[in-house]
Amino acid sequence: MIVVSFSGPAVSNFAFMNFNYTTAEEAVQHIPDNSRVFVHGSAATPLKLLNALLARAGKVKGVELVSISLQGEINWNTPEIKNSFRLNSLFVSANVREWVNSGAGDYVPVFLSEIPQMFKKGFLPLDVALIHVSPPDKHGYCTLGTSIDAALSAVRTAKKIIAQVNPKMPRTHGDGQVHVSKLDAMVWEDVALPEVDYGSKKDERTTLIGKHVASLIEDRSTLQMGIGSIPDAVLSWLDCHKGLGIHTEMFSDGIIPLVEKGVITNEYKTVRPGKIVTTFTLGTKKVYDFVDDNPSVSFMDVAYVNDSDVIRTNPKAVAINSAIEIDLTGQICADSIGTYQFSGIGGQMDFMRGASLSEGGKPIIAIPSVTNSGISRIVPFLKNGAGVVTTRGHVHYVVTEYGVVNLYGKNMEQRAKLLISIAHPDHREALERACYERFKQ
Repeated sequence: MIVVSFSGPAVSNFAFMNFNYTTAEEAVQHIPDNSRVFVHGSAATPLKLLNALLARAGKVKGVELVSISLQGEINWNTPEIKNSFRLNSLFVSANVREWVNSGAGDYVPVFLSEIPQMFKKGFLPLDVALIHVSPPDKHGYCTLGTSIDAALSAVRTAKKIIAQVNPKMPRTHGDGQVHVSKLDAMVWEDVALPEVDYGSKKDERTTLIGKHVASLIEDRSTLQMGIGSIPDAVLSWLDCHKGLGIHTEMFSDGIIPLVEKGVITNEYKTVRPGKIVTTFTLGTKKVYDFVDDNPSVSFMDVAYVNDSDVIRTNPKAVAINSAIEIDLTGQICADSIGTYQFSGIGGQMDFMRGASLSEGGKPIIAIPSVTNSGISRIVPFLKNGAGVVTTRGHVHYVVTEYGVVNLYGKNMEQRAKLLISIAHPDHREALERACYERFKQ
């Protein structure tokens, strides 16, 4: 064991001035064959622990890894690792996308809000949780830092908890406290968190989409933003708004200027007024510094944050999400390209439904009209094998760089014609032919 002593304002007068830390290799040594291991996700991915576990390939067998979305470099693509480990992903990220689709992995379709109960009710009982936490405070409490989401349920239900303890992990407020007495092993790792700069990915298309979406947002709205560059583009157009609130599964750097300018005040929310409510954050160091010991940001269990009955309680709830493709009747594919698993259901339906039930709420799907290779995202039919994440019965507003349409209350032919009106001009003629063939008008 390694004994680490530390002092300073955060640990002054702390009764346990010394903690026993071990190495990552030693910490994962006793994970047995045929275990199910939860891996903390997003910016809190415990890469030191995960890579130490993967290094045991050939020495263990039948280990199932369960995760939501992982960040960082994971060297999974070796015969030994694929023979020893199987990835069972609840939301697929870019660094493990090929693993999930390789035959040595798979994907569980599930609403983000329901993942905690899958752990609690024994649908996916956990043997071990690998987590990434902030150092203990003077009372012996770490926090789950940037990602509470389903990690809180994993910590509460796993038989064994192994923690990567990082002084660069923000200490966050909300539900994510974990006492050191609950940890079976602790590994000290002073390392920068993975960063994603969504603002740098904005282009002319996303800027226009952001402007169109912003035109739908009223003062005193409560916002949910999905992942990617479009949410930050939307936020960049909200400087002149007043009294906005945040209740979202995640956020990135884009909200910080609006907080600093007094645009985001959270004062008109019903759920946790005065506080930004989230389950995780992913962005640059700027947003990690923003949430560190910030009592105005409440990181909460995803089962609560993404509960549509909770979401609808906020008036003027606005959900902003994206898609891979949408057919002419409004069916939204957001998780796969045909049968190729690209991402996951996530919280899209949680918030689309919650916003639609909110008084004055607006569920919005915002997409570029074409892919980077010029293929239309508005299509006559979804690709063979594509998953429907948001049904046509749940879709209201759809936005591209060519404008905004509202499909709510519209019949199938009306929907098709509205969607064609915001498709890329190069594809409208083909879509009009498909519309005529289907509806004979």
